[in-house]
Amino acid sequence: MRIATFNVNGITSRLPALLQWLEETRPDVACLQELKAPQEKFPEAAINAAGYQAVWHGQKSWNGVAVLARGAAPVEVGRGLPGDPEDEQSRYIEAAIDGVMVVCLYLPNGNPAPGPKFDYKLRWFDRLIARGAELIASGAPVVLAGDFNVMPTDIDVYKPERWVNDALFRPETREAFHRLLAQGWCDALRTMHPDERIYTFWDYFRNAYARDAGLRIDHLLLSPSLKGALQAANVDREVRGREKPSDHAPTWVELDL
Repeated sequence: MRIATFNVNGITSRLPALLQWLEETRPDVACLQELKAPQEKFPEAAINAAGYQAVWHGQKSWNGVAVLARGAAPVEVGRGLPGDPEDEQSRYIEAAIDGVMVVCLYLPNGNPAPGPKFDYKLRWFDRLIARGAELIASGAPVVLAGDFNVMPTDIDVYKPERWVNDALFRPETREAFHRLLAQGWCDALRTMHPDERIYTFWDYFRNAYARDAGLRIDHLLLSPSLKGALQAANVDREVRGREKPSDHAPTWVELDL
């Protein structure tokens, strides 16, 4: 089973690029973030025509997450991260697909930091850690996939010294990510590429993609029961170099189930 995550940065404007990538790579599951479209504007017909069924949680202009599955209908298990009933941002959805729980998430950016947005990011992270503990305790095979907006280590950012005060790289953010990993989650991409500078995001500015001035902020975390199934993990970085691309590239894992 190939499970991918892709921050599309606007599903309406990036739909041709998304459909091209789906046709070329045919992942079994694709988790999408930053739909930037309300619930009723999700392009379900085009996704179905590409051979996928979907569940999604939209929001006008901002956020939005979706889980696409090929050859099987994803069964929505939950939407919205538990722990704050007043949080209306569309950043989290869970779906069951062929016996695997797939969680698609878009963790808050948090900038500027410090400030209210950074506080929200850390509270959201705490809620994710609480939910992660529940998922681990269930013993079910789970994949946490999405844009976590965190570079876990120095090797995950092209010039660490330039990012020390950024919400994606501040010590509080990295510490929260490592608390999550400590529950038993396997960082699939780093497991398969332990010493490689491998990125999933390149800014639109300053010719970042051509200079390979990137960040690794899109992650696929595997629950303990799936760690032994990990066969491969990588980034379809060439997608970032195409016309009118997202600033993220699709990232994926291959599991032998």
